[in-house]
Amino acid sequence: MNLGIFFEQIPDGDGTWADSLLSGLEWTLATAALAWVMAFVLGSIIGVARTTEKRWLIRLGNAYVELFRNIPLIVQFFVWYFVVPGLSHSVKAWVTTLDPTEHQFVTSVVCLGFFTSARIAEQVRSGIQALPRGQRNAGYALGLTQIQTYRFVLLPMAYRIIIPPLTSEIMNLIKNTAVAYSIGLVELFFRTREMGEMTFRYFEAFAAATLIYVVIAMTANRVMAFIERKVAVPGYIAGGK
Repeated sequence: MNLGIFFEQIPDGDGTWADSLLSGLEWTLATAALAWVMAFVLGSIIGVARTTEKRWLIRLGNAYVELFRNIPLIVQFFVWYFVVPGLSHSVKAWVTTLDPTEHQFVTSVVCLGFFTSARIAEQVRSGIQALPRGQRNAGYALGLTQIQTYRFVLLPMAYRIIIPPLTSEIMNLIKNTAVAYSIGLVELFFRTREMGEMTFRYFEAFAAATLIYVVIAMTANRVMAFIERKVAVPGYIAGGK
């Protein structure tokens, strides 16, 4: 292994190959962070909608989950990047004002946000339905509205239950950013391929990328484990309805 390759200057750019990989890592983290915020908010809304008593909301939520969960992620990237801008003149006009990197970044965030939100929606639904029905009834008995019951009674407990699967989703989201390579976003995997193709040092390039992905995924894992310990309710075991 030639570790010195990371400190060599890039032939057709500024900085070293290490700088290039770090630049790709910045795009990876930015994409994952914004997509996670979008996915968590949307997933929570859809998950709650699927546990209400309104059938049209349940059906709409089910359709949303099935649509985004069952289409391959790479296909969704191509649809958002190549197809969606052509469906509306206003969207197409807005896209033309962006430079290519901004377009790729926005598309990646939106695509990963919708894809991951469908999975989070399923987890939020499962978390709420895992709670004893008495918790919902107790909220109503106290005079809380349905929204207040979800806000103050159901969701705080449901989120505690689903922290482990949410941890997996964060780790998956970080890894799924590599698919943004397919539309040209200069994230970590793009920079890794670029380094390998230009230096023929594929082993060093992909070894470094693998290590970086492992480090950021495990960091997310440890952060979520810390949060899980801090918000745990001592002695609580989710019961049935």
